Amino acid sequence: MDVRQYNQQAWDQLVERQNEWTRPVDADKVARARKGDWEVVLTPKIPVPRSWFPDLKGCRILGLASGGGQQGPIFAAAGADVTILDNSPKQLEQDRLVADREGLDLQTVEGDMADLSAFADGSFDVVFNPCSNCYAESLPPIWRECARVLCSGGILMVGFSSPTLFIFDALKYERGELEVRNALPYSEFTDITEEERQSFIDRGEPLMFGHTLQDQIGGQLAAGFHLTDMFEDRDEKCALSRYMATYIATRTVKV
Repeated sequence: MDVRQYNQQAWDQLVERQNEWTRPVDADKVARARKGDWEVVLTPKIPVPRSWFPDLKGCRILGLASGGGQQGPIFAAAGADVTILDNSPKQLEQDRLVADREGLDLQTVEGDMADLSAFADGSFDVVFNPCSNCYAESLPPIWRECARVLCSGGILMVGFSSPTLFIFDALKYERGELEVRNALPYSEFTDITEEERQSFIDRGEPLMFGHTLQDQIGGQLAAGFHLTDMFEDRDEKCALSRYMATYIATRTVKV
């Protein structure tokens, strides 16, 4: 099974089903962003601190795997020069929908987050990557490409799922049962039963990968980034969130 093609089709279906991460921002949020009153998320709930961002006026931002019409239009309304790259054509349509509706200038590019060859070295001041690398098979190519397309001193902001989310039996976890079964790193393409995989496929769900912290944070450092800040977040829909934070956001700077 082709990882990118399958997840592309799955996310296109999630747009049609109006998944929460595919619903574009409304006109009020865009209007407030134009006045400097804005916030965005890398993880499910906690807004990214404004101190993590440079002045957005003229700031060159790449929204990496960030389609859905949520963060990109807010950045554009706040004055940034925005490009959104996503694997899902329908997610990118959501960004163009808001841009057309609100008269915003932003660019959309369909592509793989591990292949940023469409962009020259040093093209961006900020790469903003909300929770999405759980749909990528390997992280090192992503971090290397982010380092390449960022200018010196450029900022990489990443949200990702805690590795602990992936150690539990996948189908039982959906029912709120925490039965440890899986080792890390983890792949729903290879490390679950055919019955489990088919259950996800029949529902049109994207298939995921569980990456280690070594690959998430250590991988960024190995690519030439310096960690400057981080925070943890929870999602009340996740059974494990009753006991611990289940999402992590990091801010690193290219040195």
